[in-house]
Amino acid sequence: MSNDEITLAAGDAEVVLAPGNGGRVRSLRVGGRELLRQGERFGCFPMVPWCGRIREGSFRDGGTVHRMPLNAPPHAIHGTVRDGAWRVARADLAEAVLTHDLVAPWPYAGRVTQLATLTGDSLTLTMSVETYESSFPAQIGWHPWFNRTLDGQDVRVDFSPAWQEERGEDHLPTGNRIDPKPGPWDDCFGMPGGVDVTLTWPERLELKVTSREEWVVVYDEQQEAVCVEPQTGPPNGLNTLPRLVTPIDPLEATTTWSWRRL
Repeated sequence: MSNDEITLAAGDAEVVLAPGNGGRVRSLRVGGRELLRQGERFGCFPMVPWCGRIREGSFRDGGTVHRMPLNAPPHAIHGTVRDGAWRVARADLAEAVLTHDLVAPWPYAGRVTQLATLTGDSLTLTMSVETYESSFPAQIGWHPWFNRTLDGQDVRVDFSPAWQEERGEDHLPTGNRIDPKPGPWDDCFGMPGGVDVTLTWPERLELKVTSREEWVVVYDEQQEAVCVEPQTGPPNGLNTLPRLVTPIDPLEATTTWSWRRL
């Protein structure tokens, strides 16, 4: 099928997927209001096969050290799949499936599949990473850029994490868990009961970001947008908390954004 943009619609919600631009969600409109920051780098992109930064771009798998391009010097950031074109496996009015084969610079063969399902009050994204060859460590995550303001109303971010990963001067977790601090944030938090973050634009819209995963990065240091990023492990997790993809055990994760009018 074509890699042209795909539009999903349900009720007064509309989602545009951009397979040719990293498999990202380019747009989410609810009642005519755009919720995602627009631009080639924005929307919501998938983070695979790692999330956030890898320290100095290197990770170890057994006795082998692999090095990724330093696209956020001195680190490598946000995986490889946001830079490539995805294929459309199937699409209809309210659901689409996109796939992407892992290729160099990632050293292992694998396939990423993303399912997007839209209803009148929610968007659910499910991603899996599978391999039929060598096992490898991996992470799954999403990086949405939600508009900070809707109709002049600034967003409020509410969540109750169990801990915050202490951030070192290199922007990576030190390994220490600390009590959550007030923002602004570019930080990773632990939510063992599952990610549950509420974005509220007063008198306009409430949007909840949920996931069964226990890790979320919140970034609100930019004037135009805030990011709430559910993921299967912390930044630098390929080195500190790897999840293994094997031929009989793929890695899968889901996030749901649900909204209601205020």
